[in-house]
Amino acid sequence: MIPTVQALRYVTPLREGGSLPGIVEASDLGTYVAKFRGAGQGLKVLVAEVIVGELARRLGLRVPELRALQLDATIGKYEADEEVQDLLTASVGLNLAVDFLPGAFGWDSSYSPDPAEAARILWLDAFTANVDRSWRNPNLLVWHRRLWLIDHGAALYFHYGWGSPTAGPQKFAAQPYDAGDHVLIGYLAGVPDADAELAGRIDEDLLTEVVAQVPDEWLEPTPNHRTPAAVRRAYVTYLLARLHGCKRWLPVAVAS
Repeated sequence: MIPTVQALRYVTPLREGGSLPGIVEASDLGTYVAKFRGAGQGLKVLVAEVIVGELARRLGLRVPELRALQLDATIGKYEADEEVQDLLTASVGLNLAVDFLPGAFGWDSSYSPDPAEAARILWLDAFTANVDRSWRNPNLLVWHRRLWLIDHGAALYFHYGWGSPTAGPQKFAAQPYDAGDHVLIGYLAGVPDADAELAGRIDEDLLTEVVAQVPDEWLEPTPNHRTPAAVRRAYVTYLLARLHGCKRWLPVAVAS
């Protein structure tokens, strides 16, 4: 599992996102962006953050360090903002902490990424069905002149309906990916090379290792997956099916 730290102090909310993440100081003396289990999106967002973030890391892309953040009820008692206090109270337990990158700024068109790296990011987003990297919300940071990936909670949408008999791994495997709104759409030409490079680096062992980073208590059971181990196995099965399927998810302009 990703390492666990204890939240010591809630510093300030970040109002950019609808889930109201916040800056938190932790027991390892680190400062983190906390994403809370009590936010409206629920635990599956935290699961997607870890799986996609840790997969990206193993594929050589830069992602801030992730931690499980233990939050006690006492933290919320000292928060004056009623909305934040309610969120903290609803989030007692394990939350997600993303390493805060001081001085980082949001990516825009003034920064030209490495074309091969941009194509790898586009490939990863297509593979994991991440729909949240558009010009409206790039979810890319520039820190020390390098590109960092953040906010993968909108990926792996299949887990919202995988209790349905019509939403199996093969359906996800064949689901196309619409890259038309992707902030890195200009780097489509590099996706075939990215596919050749990255697809061969992913196997069952790697995906099992990545999914093992998710805390058990975030893995909500379904009628088809009743234990954390079964839920973990399901994530691996769905992602392997997408990897080894017909690859209709590759951006249309490249796959055609």
